Amino acid sequence: MASKTKAKKTAAKSAKKSAGKAPKYVYTWGAGKADGNGTMKALLGGKGANLAEMTRIGLPVPAGFTITTEVCTYYYDHKKTYPKELQGQMEAGIANMEKVMGYKFGDSKGFPLLVAVRSGARDSMPGMMDTILNLGLNDDTVESLAKATNNPRFAWDCYRRFIQMYGDVVLGVQKREGEDHEPFEVVIESYKHEK
Repeated sequence: MASKTKAKKTAAKSAKKSAGKAPKYVYTWGAGKADGNGTMKALLGGKGANLAEMTRIGLPVPAGFTITTEVCTYYYDHKKTYPKELQGQMEAGIANMEKVMGYKFGDSKGFPLLVAVRSGARDSMPGMMDTILNLGLNDDTVESLAKATNNPRFAWDCYRRFIQMYGDVVLGVQKREGEDHEPFEVVIESYKHEK
């Protein structure tokens, strides 16, 4: 209980600091630096706070950013719209990842930066949070990943996983009551049998 109170105070301090300027909705980490820390679970969620803390103490954590829990609150309080500052802050977060990691998001000529999008919450909810891996792959970047890794099968499998996860998490493409297999499994199996 004491840690929740401490986290709320940390979040309140953060909000006060940003009074008079645009609210901070994106907290970055990478290259040994982090905007947040482990006490900020109320603001960054458990995963976000822990990633920031691991970065701060020097553990090897790939660069990334956390969108604050305040964005979710804003979204529901404002007729399912996002704060106007969010887009620019996310773009700055991606630019920071590109700089730290040395890869470019959407790069169709070299090794593209691929990211994992993981949902989180103030409190732990095992099994309830969704993930999308390999965001950044598309019809062009999959080709550059295949060339960069010299492994087309790997690249196309990554792309398949991305499409499958995106379809499931974002579009709700899931098996229905009474169906034996996931829709993507059915499509892939039928395609394999055509070959």
